[in-house]
Amino acid sequence: MKELTEITEKEWLSAAGGDTKREALLFVTPLCGTCKITERILQVVEAAGKSIPIRKININYAVQLRTKWQIASVPCLVVLEDGEPVQQTYAMHGVDYLFELLRSER
Repeated sequence: MKELTEITEKEWLSAAGGDTKREALLFVTPLCGTCKITERILQVVEAAGKSIPIRKININYAVQLRTKWQIASVPCLVVLEDGEPVQQTYAMHGVDYLFELLRSER
């Protein structure tokens, strides 16, 4: 399975509002065990197909986004539409839940 693409805050801010209508951004820290499990679950969701683009970002280096979006802890999955958050999820309820949340056809 392919790893989630990591993006920096600067890269995301410069690309926000681009071609992607819906996307997801996973806030993580490198030493977080729950974050690693969430990444694996999201890899399964991506591999199943029909998922919106999912990228990850290290919360330690995303001060502007974590402050603006009031990210309280990690892992935090933020679903975005046109660059604006529409849903934040801290409890990853499993593959089925995330597959429904992240499906590209809505």
